[in-house]
Amino acid sequence: MTELTFTRTEAARMPAAEREAILADPGFGNHFTDHMVSIVWTKEDGWQQPELLPYGPIQMDPASSVLHYGQEVFEGLKAYRREDGSIVTFRPDENAKRLNDSARRLALPEIPVELFVAAVRELVAADAEWVPRGADQTLYLRPFMIADESFLGVRSAERARFMVIASPAGPYFSGGVKPVSIWLSQQYARAGRGGTGAAKCGGNYAASLLPQNEAAAQGCQQVLFTDSATPDTIDELGGMNLFLVRADGTLLTPQLNGNILEGITRKSLIELARDRGMAVEERELTVSEWRAGVADGSITEAFACGTAAVITPIGQLKATDFTIDFGAAAPGPTTLALREELTGIQFGTRADTHGWLDLVVKG
Repeated sequence: MTELTFTRTEAARMPAAEREAILADPGFGNHFTDHMVSIVWTKEDGWQQPELLPYGPIQMDPASSVLHYGQEVFEGLKAYRREDGSIVTFRPDENAKRLNDSARRLALPEIPVELFVAAVRELVAADAEWVPRGADQTLYLRPFMIADESFLGVRSAERARFMVIASPAGPYFSGGVKPVSIWLSQQYARAGRGGTGAAKCGGNYAASLLPQNEAAAQGCQQVLFTDSATPDTIDELGGMNLFLVRADGTLLTPQLNGNILEGITRKSLIELARDRGMAVEERELTVSEWRAGVADGSITEAFACGTAAVITPIGQLKATDFTIDFGAAAPGPTTLALREELTGIQFGTRADTHGWLDLVVKG
């Protein structure tokens, strides 16, 4: 990669008192920091014009291809403020690699991993005052890429833009680490074989919104999708990967089959579990196996995981004709132990033996 230097346009800073009021209770995805990053790509010249800019609206032609043909991909990662005041991010190189996997599937350009990481570091360093200090609070980072060439025609765009924005965040689900209920979608599928299920693109999430509304109407916080060809086979939740825990301590998770996003939290938990000597099975899982396992006691816990929610215990799986209920057993000890270990690494109370953290601001 040709060495690129970020140009900086300083933003007007939000008054400290106003910012601190936001950080006291940021919610999730409601507020945004002072700056954003923008980098342009063209087919002719490659990546160019890396900039740190004031956060604000972006100018876009009505004929921009992303608006008509959906060429866009995105990522999600977090920056963590530790007790010594330092700020780190968690496995940003993995986010870069996954963005490139998604970009290939959507016929978008790949961004060099080191440029992706540099963009994240640039924004976090500039807006370090926005990284919260509260328990379970982080700075959520949203890198994304859009095709912004102006034309109408079904072909891959020859111009794109990579951007990073940031939002101070509290817990994804309100109420702390409490079991959630999920709804089994029996009418809608998230993805099909050969489709974009393994890519992190907006179309997948748009497809999940109607069944998510259906879940909410049933009193559930998330929706579970199964394979469109074999409806008993579990894929993932609308925005998270799934794990089941057997009574013997084995972790079960659906195998990556092209329908499922390869979660970085999922990948990290598998490594941490194996460090503990736990068996991990990545294979086809079915709703029938989950239902029978809870009934006979061989499956004792279930949890969902992802960057935004980290690890969320599942208390119930509801369907039109049955309910799987862990009752008072949720959250289970394995769920809580893995969550404590992962968040401990991220916030600096546990040793980072894997070298997953990228130090952005020294304490």
